Amino acid sequence: MTSPPRPTLRRELGRWDLTAIGVNQVIGASIFALPGTVALHLGGWSWIAAAVVGAFAMVIALCFAEAGSRFEGTGGAYLYTRAAIGRFAGFEVGWMLFVTRTASWASVVNALADALGYYWPELRTGAVRAALISAVVISISALNIRGIRQSAVVVNVLTIAKLAPLVIFIVLGLPHLSVDALRPDNAVSLEQISTAALLLIFAYGGFEVIPVPAGEARDPIRAVPFAMIMTLVIVVLVTTLVQVVALGTLPTLAGSKTPLAEASALFLGGWAAVLMTAGASVSMTGNNVGQSLSGSRNLFALAEQGDLPRIFGRIHDRFRTPDFSIVFMAVLVLALALVFDFQAMARVSAVARLVVYASTCVSVLALRRGSGPAPFTVPLGPVLPVLGLVVCGVLMYGATAAQLRVGAYFMIGGAVLYVIARRSKSA
Repeated sequence: MTSPPRPTLRRELGRWDLTAIGVNQVIGASIFALPGTVALHLGGWSWIAAAVVGAFAMVIALCFAEAGSRFEGTGGAYLYTRAAIGRFAGFEVGWMLFVTRTASWASVVNALADALGYYWPELRTGAVRAALISAVVISISALNIRGIRQSAVVVNVLTIAKLAPLVIFIVLGLPHLSVDALRPDNAVSLEQISTAALLLIFAYGGFEVIPVPAGEARDPIRAVPFAMIMTLVIVVLVTTLVQVVALGTLPTLAGSKTPLAEASALFLGGWAAVLMTAGASVSMTGNNVGQSLSGSRNLFALAEQGDLPRIFGRIHDRFRTPDFSIVFMAVLVLALALVFDFQAMARVSAVARLVVYASTCVSVLALRRGSGPAPFTVPLGPVLPVLGLVVCGVLMYGATAAQLRVGAYFMIGGAVLYVIARRSKSA
């Protein structure tokens, strides 16, 4: 008597679903607060920096697009690195992908509590804050277990909802610009440039999630490259124009913690400030949904390839989702979010992300050598992958000692898990 076949993931995501997942992950909490911090470091150069760093992010995204066009399974950069460099390197990248998503979710759910705490101060501390964070994490995880299609629909709706206030801010703010404020006439140091660039690459980060659920996409070979390119086009345009409008309308932009709310209140009135605050909350909620969706698939991919215990690859019989990985991630995020703050988790995410980016650039070069041309190949031969590696190296150089130390701790922790999993499998 033959056993029934194991359930498999459903292929229900189209290219615009993947694009929405990418835009949702990139445009999170930072775009509503970052313009003030970048202006503090770069002044009139800040809007130019937003465009330039966006172009560098596109270089890395193109490497993801080429590598992604070779694979149809779940895992993203984990699969590319595993095939190009080796099993252990692939595991470390897959593990750091999971660390990135977990740390990002823990940081953003803290930021959501802080944003809502502006109107309800009791949400900023104590049991009420813990209850809010727990309710958000548990609700999103339950939604994710119910099915990829339900999660994708919510992500699509929230992506449109988060873009709407940003488009309003840009369109209604452009007529109120002060052109003088946009002139880059201030001197900036190399340290200021490095700090601002690291902040901006963090703000542009998140597109690496697009190929992770490729095993649930209808045509991943074509859909992943399309979604990669469209995501970066959208977010670079929006981020740069937001920086332009904020810089040109808010004289006190440098250092502002709520720049979009303050700027829109100046040229539109108090209702616009409320709209920006609501937009930030919607943006962070959508980001949380995407973190659960992509992070749990990282664990599933590691288990599917035999690099984590089989339980992480379990698929729900009815909903066809990786339910154990979803619940495991939710528990870990809750623990981190209730113990650490936004800044601590953001530092973990930043370095982990650079490891993933660099490995993908290397994988593109190695896969070209070993497997020939990809279905989607970026132009200029090795120039763009090598440029992507240089960008990652420069940004890693600009990271603080604390960021590098925490990143190293997580990589060592991943190595220990890998050894345990391999020994238990061979026993």
